[in-house]
Amino acid sequence: MVTAALNVPGIRLVAEELLALRDTRLPRARHRPVTRRPGAVQARPAGSGMDLREIRAFAEGDDFRRIDPAATARTGAPHIRSFHEERDDTVLLIADFRPAMLWGTGDSLRSVRAARVLARRGWQAAARRAVLAAISLDASGVAVAAAGAGVAQMGRISRMLADSHDRALAAGRRGDRATSLREVLARAVAMVPSGAEVLIATGPDGIRPADEAALARLARQRRVRVLLPLDPLDVAPPAAPLPIHAGPERRLARLRPFDPAPLADRMAGLNVSLEVIPDDAG
Repeated sequence: MVTAALNVPGIRLVAEELLALRDTRLPRARHRPVTRRPGAVQARPAGSGMDLREIRAFAEGDDFRRIDPAATARTGAPHIRSFHEERDDTVLLIADFRPAMLWGTGDSLRSVRAARVLARRGWQAAARRAVLAAISLDASGVAVAAAGAGVAQMGRISRMLADSHDRALAAGRRGDRATSLREVLARAVAMVPSGAEVLIATGPDGIRPADEAALARLARQRRVRVLLPLDPLDVAPPAAPLPIHAGPERRLARLRPFDPAPLADRMAGLNVSLEVIPDDAG
């Protein structure tokens, strides 16, 4: 039964599908000197980068070592050069393939849609020469793609996500251990530097109260965003009540559309942003 499921589009995740999400129309990053390492981009503040920000008159407190001889000679007054500061452009993709993600009422599982969303964001980051890393978690454990850059790195991440998803489908709810998101968040702190962007694709119940301390710690010096790919059932549940079975208990219940506001408020309190992905965008 599992083998048959692995061959159904929308249930099985294949690396080629994620590689095909590369948008060749994405604008190329601005030219940077070849000596700059991948993942280093300009920030607004003046600093010690390689790109000239301005030449201006010397002011008290300026560093004498930055005096520009040509401008000083031309104007007869001391002038200095200031440069853009460099910061690391690093993106960490975290894919939740735990059992609660392995379902869907549309054309694909929620877990597959989560991987597609992360892959698109990964390709956008690769186009600007960011450094990329990825983590996946499922009922049987964690998989990691160490940091790298470029098309080859997105290939590694795509294959890792596809392999991890196959393992998640095979394990189902029978994993050897219950993988905790907080373990992954603690690992993420050590994997990416301050200033990095962290994208977590999970479900409405993917972040539990026990995870919040680790999530807040990760968000202290990083830009953390939770991506929430919605299922059609989340957006437009059936109007008619549905039968609910819990052991001997039987009852009818009416489903409500998912309201992201309470989760958004929880995340805002942790300095984390929430982005809802519509059911037709996965």
